[in-house]
Amino acid sequence: RKDSGTVFVAGATGQAGVRIAQTLLREGFSVRAGVPELGAAQELARLAASYKILSKEELKRLNAVESNFDSAESIAKAIGNAGKVVVTIGPTEDGPTSEVSTSDAFQVIQAAQLAGVGHVAIIYDGNTTAASTYNVLDGISSFFNNLFSRNQPLTVPEFLQKVIETDVSYTFIKTSLTEDFSPESSYNVVVSAEASVDANDYKVAKSQIASLVADVFSNTAVAENKVVKVFTDPSAPARRVDELFSAIAEDGRRAAYAEALAKEKAEKEARIAAEKAREAAEAATKLEEEVKKLSEQEAKAASLAEEAQEKADVAGAPMDTLLSKAKGIGSGFSWDKFSSQITTAVQKSTDQIPKVQIATVRGQAKARTLPSTKAAVKQTTAKPRAVTKPKEELPKAKAKQINESKPEVRKAFGGLFQQETIYVDDD
Repeated sequence: RKDSGTVFVAGATGQAGVRIAQTLLREGFSVRAGVPELGAAQELARLAASYKILSKEELKRLNAVESNFDSAESIAKAIGNAGKVVVTIGPTEDGPTSEVSTSDAFQVIQAAQLAGVGHVAIIYDGNTTAASTYNVLDGISSFFNNLFSRNQPLTVPEFLQKVIETDVSYTFIKTSLTEDFSPESSYNVVVSAEASVDANDYKVAKSQIASLVADVFSNTAVAENKVVKVFTDPSAPARRVDELFSAIAEDGRRAAYAEALAKEKAEKEARIAAEKAREAAEAATKLEEEVKKLSEQEAKAASLAEEAQEKADVAGAPMDTLLSKAKGIGSGFSWDKFSSQITTAVQKSTDQIPKVQIATVRGQAKARTLPSTKAAVKQTTAKPRAVTKPKEELPKAKAKQINESKPEVRKAFGGLFQQETIYVDDD
């Protein structure tokens, strides 16, 4: 469960970060201070308590947690129950001498979204280059670091675009920070629109920006989703935070982004609808073609049926005659009469005995019924010769066989069919 009175300070060991953490504690907030080395941070807290920089009550509300800018997931765990988050983009905000880039800060934004944070304050220090040590080696080191850097930092417009694409409420403060002992620390703070140009725009002390952040977290409604420019002016009057931010319009980037998303969604839906309409039109065209083919097939089938009917009508008369004859046959047909006719025909065929010799079984049966004749054997010393019949008898026998093989014709089924019986004797 998120606590709106608890603030996670990313880069709490930075020069602006440590002042923001101290000011928040004085204003009554609980602070989760993200530090790269937990042991060193705890030692610093004990020193602050020893030198009365922090009171015992403030020290109780300070919770140092180990956190760096490696991943959004690890930062989200460090955020814990904090309901608000602050991060400073600058050359001396990851510890007293290391930089926090726009890419690092965006990981904090992503972590805030993962953790469900209600509001994030981002301070962008325009002094993006660390103070020069007038050492040539420092310049060479910086050149190669930029040359071989795998992740180039985001520009301010790119960073803001990524921020508005999240659903985290934000306040983006563009400023140019200076030390607390500088003359600007005595000037009053001015808040203007991000694109404004002022002649007297002096730098802002780090302690002053820390107080402004504490005031914003005390009244987030007036500063929600706004991008502002903060500077100091010796002639400007002192004003409360609600007066400073109420004159600033809400950032239109998120509304424009939402409108662009809605437009893109509508265009996508329109494209999908058009594609579906095109597919439906193609399906309708295909269906019409299928219907046309079916109509042609039906017409062809009807033509063939008509032609077949005409042929059937032409062949109808002979068919009717044949059917009437068949009906007449059926009406006068008797199975008893038919069987008696077959029996009579068989008896007649068995009574007729062929008058020629045959070598078949039926011929042998007929030969047994013939009268036996005595063969005259002539005794001679000469070689016996086979007895042969006179040559003139052979044609007679063949003539008889031909006469006897004449087919016998009978009418059957009332004369509708004819039955031919042919007797053939095998030689």
